[in-house]
Amino acid sequence: MLMKGVLITSLAATSLAHPRRSFHNERQYGNPSGGGGNSNSTEAMRAQAVKDAFQFAWDGYFQYAFPNDELLPVTNSFSNSRNGFGASAFDALSTALVMGLPDIVTEIVNYIPSVNFRQPKTGDPVSLFETTIRYMGGMLAGYDLLTGPLSDLAEGIPPENVQALLSQSMNLADALKFAFDTPSGVPFNNLFPQNQSHDDSTTNGLATVGSLVLEWTHLSDLLGNDTEYASLAQKGESYLLNPSPPEDEPYPGLVGDSVYISNGSFANADTSWNGGSDSFYEYLLKMYVYDSSRFGSYKDRWTLAADSTIANLASHPSSRPDLTFLASSNGKTLDFESQHLTCFDGGNFILGGLVLDNQDYLNFGLDLVNGCHDTYISTATGIGPEVFSWNDTNIPANQTDFYEANGFWIEDSDYILRPEVIESFYYAYRATRDPMYQDWAWDAFQAIYNNTKANSGFSEISDVNAPGGGTKLNFQDSFLFAEVLKYSYLIHAPDAVYDVEGGDGGTNAFVFNTEAHPFKVAGTPIG
Repeated sequence: MLMKGVLITSLAATSLAHPRRSFHNERQYGNPSGGGGNSNSTEAMRAQAVKDAFQFAWDGYFQYAFPNDELLPVTNSFSNSRNGFGASAFDALSTALVMGLPDIVTEIVNYIPSVNFRQPKTGDPVSLFETTIRYMGGMLAGYDLLTGPLSDLAEGIPPENVQALLSQSMNLADALKFAFDTPSGVPFNNLFPQNQSHDDSTTNGLATVGSLVLEWTHLSDLLGNDTEYASLAQKGESYLLNPSPPEDEPYPGLVGDSVYISNGSFANADTSWNGGSDSFYEYLLKMYVYDSSRFGSYKDRWTLAADSTIANLASHPSSRPDLTFLASSNGKTLDFESQHLTCFDGGNFILGGLVLDNQDYLNFGLDLVNGCHDTYISTATGIGPEVFSWNDTNIPANQTDFYEANGFWIEDSDYILRPEVIESFYYAYRATRDPMYQDWAWDAFQAIYNNTKANSGFSEISDVNAPGGGTKLNFQDSFLFAEVLKYSYLIHAPDAVYDVEGGDGGTNAFVFNTEAHPFKVAGTPIG
């Protein structure tokens, strides 16, 4: 069912949206007569400004919150939304490494061996998904970097503490692996490791089941002869790769957002790239990047989903047909609403275009990046909202002019320090080397800095379309360290082996998990 005034695009309509770009251009600097590339000095200044922001946020966290999970930057206090293991420290490690901040690296690495993952500090359930992507992801990336390209930053750290990044990842997996002890192998997500119990849910989400396989497989690979962890995650994933019943895969490769724990069958046909589904599709492609010889079937599922998305979910607002967003669907009934979370999609399609040498995917990804950029430049703060819509049948009266000018209207005006738009700018820049994307990322970073900076860090804000961002909500999410500041830095920093296409010959020697922690690939690097 199509809503009035909303255009649905097809692959043919998008394939000519951008001219052919070379996948592996050399970086060009400071050439005003040749297209305006950013100079070395401009890139260095911007990278240093992001490092300074990271140092400021870390100093506030370390003074007022460490070793708790998050800083409350308005009141200079702390919270423990991730069970009190020190989420911000774990999430900050790989960013401190790529920024070359040895004091912070040392503080974090020397703290990690003291954590007991079987004894949360709070009574809240431990999320298998969140704990995997943040804690395990942060440790595995730290191990890869400190035993690999950034080993110089391990100087002065006891070698046993570097090794503990791997052993503590195994301890974490051992504390949580009871989640997979179900009739199907589909895990529970909400866990109580102190007594090996769970919340008795009957279903689990697409992303929460489908975003474990990279971390748990990498852990097994690093351990060498221990395949238990990979097997557990891949068993749960197997139901997502072979979905049933057929009606819950309304388009080839696009599946519902919930599965039954008892038997692995899908519970609905609610399909999207929004939160709750997002990183399942992300990991289908990234598992292929991680090891193309083992995970070709994951790539095949991604291409099915990508083709169906272009053909069926791509949408253009009636007031701004030049923009492209992704709709969601219930079965085949479309809903013209999206999220800040969804804006990772442009980067994922761009990565698909690069590793599969597919110009259509690359072009479509750049179109999505442009649409998400529009959500930033249209607001009073220069930051995009948490939820937005282009359904022109129920626009609030006070947003009619806004919709006509910008192609969307705001449903949820919060900004909670999310990274996805800058993440996709980073992928767009790595693919094209067009300095426009560096400028977009710099503008976004400045907007975030100017509107969220608080007493001792950076705070979520209540209204991206109000001067100053409305009310500061007094919470600094750990992914500010892991993602926002990492992508904001890497897009301006010199090329490195852990960058997208940073390996020999423009290959991917590393792949980012969904929390932006870079893992050394296990297979032959592809690009």
